[in-house]
Amino acid sequence: MRPRNARTRATPSDTRSSRTVIPDTEPKPAAPRRGTRLLLGLLPPLLLALGWEVGVDSGLVSGRLLPPPSRIGGTLWGLAASGDLAIHVEATLVRVGLGFAFGAAAGILAGALVATLPRLRWLVDPSLQALRAVPSLAWVPLFILWFGILETPKVLLIAVGVFFPVYVGVAGAIASVDRKLVEVGRVFRLSKAAQVRRILLPAVLPATLTALRTGLGLGFLFVVAAELMGASEGLGYLLVDGQQFGKPDQIMAAIIAFAVVGKLADAALVGLTAPLVRWQDTARETL
Repeated sequence: MRPRNARTRATPSDTRSSRTVIPDTEPKPAAPRRGTRLLLGLLPPLLLALGWEVGVDSGLVSGRLLPPPSRIGGTLWGLAASGDLAIHVEATLVRVGLGFAFGAAAGILAGALVATLPRLRWLVDPSLQALRAVPSLAWVPLFILWFGILETPKVLLIAVGVFFPVYVGVAGAIASVDRKLVEVGRVFRLSKAAQVRRILLPAVLPATLTALRTGLGLGFLFVVAAELMGASEGLGYLLVDGQQFGKPDQIMAAIIAFAVVGKLADAALVGLTAPLVRWQDTARETL
């Protein structure tokens, strides 16, 4: 019988069996609530507006060419009260919406075809990349000559602006799909349709949605050039009218309206497409 105070040597097997795995219990940082995020996002422009208002009131800066926020707010309120702001916003949104729909559809189709058909890519992609470098205003005289000054050239110009980022994004997303994923699909003997639905589409969808957001932003950029073509309504018309008649408060009001409408449109696009990528396990909220 072994003495009570005798020492025993632990064997490696005893050491391994006695080890316990301590789970990682470090709490993840909680994401701020939506209301908190909204307030944080509004803080920089509010502080900038407050600083500019104080600077103009104290005489440190001149408010002749860049009016203070109180004057700009009064102009916005006057446009809203008269109903003119709603008319101009509606005209701009209709043009951007139609141009975005046509440009995004064409960009997705062209990007998918060019990425999956090598011969078509060699034939078409160099010309499209060259056209992508053409400035938006360069299309205005040609579109006026071809289509006049009604709504058709305006919508087409916006569609051109939306087309190229969507085309580049979709083609790049398809071309960058991991070859191992495709090989896994072949190992499981998935059909072409099943590979597209279960492998290709989930792989390219996040980048495609990002390209759509970029295209929507460029649509709002191109609508200003589009509304130079004889428009009598739209936020771009307000910009031109303010420049021609020397009304900087109207110009700033139109710029702020563009920013608000563009942000709301982007938020609507993100909200509508969020269910499509709900399966993603990203670290966006913890970074």
